[in-house]
Amino acid sequence: MTVLPDDGFHLAAEFPDATREQWQRLVEGVLSRAGTAAEGPAAEDALTTALEDGLATRPLYTADDAGTLPGPPGFPPFVRGGRPEGTALTGWDVRQHHGGADPRKANEAVLADLENGATSLWLTAGGSGLPVEDLPAVLDGVYLDLAPVVLDAGAEFEPAARRLLSLYAERDLPPGAAAGNLGADPLGTLARTGTDADPAEALDAAAGLAALCVRDHPRLRALTVDALPYHEAGGTPAQELGASLATGVAYLRTLTAAGLTVDEACSQLEFRYSATADQFLTIATLRAARRLWARVAEVSGAAPAARAQRQHAVTSSVMMTRRDPWVNMLRTTIACLGAGVGGADSVTVLPFDQALGLPDAFARRIARNTSTILLEESHLARVIDPAGGSWYVERLTDELAHAGWEVFQGIERLGGHAAALRSGRLAQDLADSWQARGDRIAKRREPITGVSEFPHLGEQPVHREPAPAAPSGGLPRVRRDEAYEALRARSDAHLAATGARPRVLLAALGPAAAHTGRVTFAANLFQAGGIEPVTRQVTAEDAAGALAADGATIACLCSSDALYADQAAAVASALKAAGATTVLLAGKPKGELREDCLRAGVDEFVFAGGDAVAVLSSVLDQMGVA
Repeated sequence: MTVLPDDGFHLAAEFPDATREQWQRLVEGVLSRAGTAAEGPAAEDALTTALEDGLATRPLYTADDAGTLPGPPGFPPFVRGGRPEGTALTGWDVRQHHGGADPRKANEAVLADLENGATSLWLTAGGSGLPVEDLPAVLDGVYLDLAPVVLDAGAEFEPAARRLLSLYAERDLPPGAAAGNLGADPLGTLARTGTDADPAEALDAAAGLAALCVRDHPRLRALTVDALPYHEAGGTPAQELGASLATGVAYLRTLTAAGLTVDEACSQLEFRYSATADQFLTIATLRAARRLWARVAEVSGAAPAARAQRQHAVTSSVMMTRRDPWVNMLRTTIACLGAGVGGADSVTVLPFDQALGLPDAFARRIARNTSTILLEESHLARVIDPAGGSWYVERLTDELAHAGWEVFQGIERLGGHAAALRSGRLAQDLADSWQARGDRIAKRREPITGVSEFPHLGEQPVHREPAPAAPSGGLPRVRRDEAYEALRARSDAHLAATGARPRVLLAALGPAAAHTGRVTFAANLFQAGGIEPVTRQVTAEDAAGALAADGATIACLCSSDALYADQAAAVASALKAAGATTVLLAGKPKGELREDCLRAGVDEFVFAGGDAVAVLSSVLDQMGVA
């Protein structure tokens, strides 16, 4: 027997370590009681959750799953952070976005943000955004030596950058004091707009700005590697990583060909990634991105210190919903937490009403306060890489890095990022990923709170001033709520035309104990399509009266399988005789019960895992809702 030193902590010290096989046997017992037969690794597989990119979340991780630990923060491969101190000294940069076209309103919002917690600015200029020539008005009253400015001007990046640089000169700002990013991203603009113009000229202009920054403005970067277009087109985390690497490599080639050293070229790039409400995927994505870029920089000849990736994380616009937008505050809080824990240098929290138009002052305040609470009250930045050493996070980071590297290699085999965009191959890969995800959303396997789950039909709409049109013509912009939003729009139009929403009768059979579960399921389902559920306890004798009472033409039977066997056929027949055009049944009966229901007039079965969007669209069609 091993004698342990007496340190005062004896809990379980004398017991042998538990093995994975012992844990699997315990899982087998639980699964068998639930009616699932699985043994050994199969029992563990039964509790595994599939993710995108062929990854999975397993129910148990041990030290054997972590692999090789990634080294200390601030050292290659920078998995644990780009700087040894992380964000522990100052917190992350709270970077707020401004995209309206009115310079006066933008200036008011900019000053309000900077006075109340924001530490840098992200301005959309050019096109339908802020006029380039009005940048001085937008930045009037801003201490440019204290507040870094990041531009996002699309094809107009060069005139916007030159105007900002001239503003620095007009205000006698020392060259070493200017900080931020001039926002040159020709390949990102190609992805957004699909323009046929040769990007070579734009790349040359970006290289000229980079050379200028290296020479005169050591704290200013010239180029942004924006991965948001690929995320917003429905891409997976690995596709976002692979596309960003391919873009970064293209810019490295351009800058070094223009005469910059590899270290200087690396210093001119800032990478922008999405942060979603899946906090662990967000953490792993940012950690994997640093590891992958460190490898690219290493083989390109960069010195160890130059291989660190500068990261700007932005809460996902894909996850933002137009219905029940207040829930977006929760989504962005989790996304911001994931970005902070993942080691992002700068974080932008999009206002909760971003999907509805231009955010108001309250929404901007909540957005910046999200970072403030996590930094000042939750002390999230005081721990360097708090996810480090988690066997799950380390394994997920490693798997995601390999998946992203595979996507990157595929893009390079197509001839590089510009070629992959022009060929349409990258767009098709993104579309395939979104189609697969859309199928999960339609079947509510990826729930959307307030939209596909627990919708609120009586919610008062939130109105905002329309936002300027975003660049288009290239990769599409998708939202998770778009299929359900189309259904709700049909319901809204029906309400406006008739004064009432389309209704469905939920025919509850038997006592509450028997029907409550499926009544709740069905009510939730129909409301996701804007259909108002009316619940009545019915029998075959009073089915006609229940149907007529609320003017419904479609009914859905709700109860237990046992009561379905006794009553479903008779009630379905009575409803059809009373004029119901369609009778649905909540559940998935099998065998003889299913056949009896179909013979009695049940037209369709609705159940968990079914295509909710298809069912709801069909119901609205049958109701004549245009």
